[in-house]
Amino acid sequence: MFQLGKTIVSEEIIKKDFVCNLNACKGACCIDGDAGAPLHEDETHILKKIYPKVKSFLRQEGIDAIEQQGTYITTEHGDLETPLINGADCAYVIFDEKNVALCAIEEAYNQGEIDWKKPVSCHLYPIRVTDYTEFSGVNYHRWQICDDACELGEKLGVPVYKFVKEALIRKFGKDWYAELEKVAQDYK
Repeated sequence: MFQLGKTIVSEEIIKKDFVCNLNACKGACCIDGDAGAPLHEDETHILKKIYPKVKSFLRQEGIDAIEQQGTYITTEHGDLETPLINGADCAYVIFDEKNVALCAIEEAYNQGEIDWKKPVSCHLYPIRVTDYTEFSGVNYHRWQICDDACELGEKLGVPVYKFVKEALIRKFGKDWYAELEKVAQDYK
């Protein structure tokens, strides 16, 4: 672990390699598990605002889940998350012609309908950020459904922090990322 500003960062984001391999996993991170995508409070307001534009990209099951549960949910522990369809798929998941899970929010963004890409927790994956009172923990999240992504990242020589560069800059800023790159260079 090392400190960058008000973050404590796991060395694994420098050591581990990772490149999403959607051909292998089919977007399983959006349909497996037992919780929705973690959200920050400001993102809940964005989801409410963009829902009318995202709705046309959604599957009927997603629309039904969102209209029943809301554009986000609050868990029994007070955490904010995207709603799920029948306790499984994220309500914002859509599928392409190859049955690969994609994000309706990101699809609306890619088509210029909205100017918000997707929740930052999704954009950062496989990095998870945990906010504490005085600092944030920045950690690599291991999940066996991403084994193919680790293999592809290793084959291509792309460390986690480079794979999620855009998302890390979005979350922490360009200066923070430049410091991370210096640490990574010194590490090697």
